Amino acid sequence: MTVSEETRLFIEENRRRYEELKAAGQTHAPKALPGPTPRGSAPIPEGAVIRAETIPGGWYWSTPLKAGEALRIHLAQGPAAVSMIAWAAGDKSERLNYADTVKVQWTSALGKGRVLFSDMGRVMFSLIEDTTGMHDALVGGSTAASNRARYGEKVLRNTRDNFILTAGKLGLDKRDIPPALTFFAPVRTDEDGRFHWIDGQRQQGDFVDLRAEMDLIVALSNCPHPMDPTPDYAPPPVEAIRFKAPAPAADDLCRTATIEAVRGFENTAR
Repeated sequence: MTVSEETRLFIEENRRRYEELKAAGQTHAPKALPGPTPRGSAPIPEGAVIRAETIPGGWYWSTPLKAGEALRIHLAQGPAAVSMIAWAAGDKSERLNYADTVKVQWTSALGKGRVLFSDMGRVMFSLIEDTTGMHDALVGGSTAASNRARYGEKVLRNTRDNFILTAGKLGLDKRDIPPALTFFAPVRTDEDGRFHWIDGQRQQGDFVDLRAEMDLIVALSNCPHPMDPTPDYAPPPVEAIRFKAPAPAADDLCRTATIEAVRGFENTAR
């Protein structure tokens, strides 16, 4: 048997096992998650706002977020891409992990009803409202190199450097920065694993609401996504609103959608 044949059989066996596990996991998922939140709906309850910030194009912001609070990221002035990283407030060695988020839920298509996992198997966030369902959990945020490739030799702010600055202000360094998840970045893959940007999937007024399931430190960066085909670097300001979220019901979709989510919330509770 040639090495290439051994490799082929190894890949086929891994694929078979993956599909088997995926099928087992999805038998416990709802038949269909809800569609996107209608634009203009889901107003924040009166008196619930704790803090509201406007993040200028190219800049960053960080905030504590306590369990039971939520963060609305709102495209108030036009389409933008907002990258996020997060740490557990009590132990910053525990971080948002989008690889586990994708792997545990068997999908990179994140939207209302999904959750975001830490690298310790605990649920950090629940996506309780979302107008697009078009977010990037695969490519990551912009860097100085990706900016040069897209815009030439201009000195422009990027997500990687924004998060380095954020980490420094929190007493952390580069080793403490996890890969970023980017909201309102409509990236999908084809059957050959190639990334594609899907135009027309975001507009002014879009928002996503993230309910914190533990005490967190959250960092956001408002920089264009590396795959955004827009020729000019001109990200509009975005709003970040911290508010007190309604208490989850016993049948809260995010908490019950999959057995993996149930297990993640059990880990969080412990």
